[in-house]
Amino acid sequence: MLIILCGLPATGKTTLAQALARQTQAVHLRVDTVEQAIVRSGLTTHPVGVAGYAVAYALTEEHLRQGLTVIAESVNPLAVTRQAWRDVAARAQVRALEAEIICTDTTQHRHRAEHRSVDVPGLVPPGWDAIVGRDYEPWDRPHLTIDTALRDVATCVTDLRQAVEAVTPAGLRSI
Repeated sequence: MLIILCGLPATGKTTLAQALARQTQAVHLRVDTVEQAIVRSGLTTHPVGVAGYAVAYALTEEHLRQGLTVIAESVNPLAVTRQAWRDVAARAQVRALEAEIICTDTTQHRHRAEHRSVDVPGLVPPGWDAIVGRDYEPWDRPHLTIDTALRDVATCVTDLRQAVEAVTPAGLRSI
């Protein structure tokens, strides 16, 4: 199964992905990690562009074909990248769940953005102005939305796990 976690920076994607991966023994594939590795290689600088997502799609598909569950985590701000993740699941012939992680409490979201620690060496996270000014296309299809505002990680992960269990073989949510 492919679990696609998306959303603006500092909404809690990484925290939820890591917790879910620990509980389910899934592979957590983070586009930030891929992009920063490309930057460290000296091939390019930020923004990396399509290369990071292309590498992430390929690695995800390989893991899925091995029978592993993958949690793909990225901002995923465009309809074209959202569809590309779905295409990866289709090629690997696995179910997919798209989950948008949001934080509707602006004060809390900003605090997270301004006070978070960085766990990817060399990665410089975007500041608050870059987060709120980022291009982020509206969704054009049904998807799960998890609001992390004023909710603990365990509750959000429980919501994710329930949604994962409710995904039908065709990839559609049944709840």
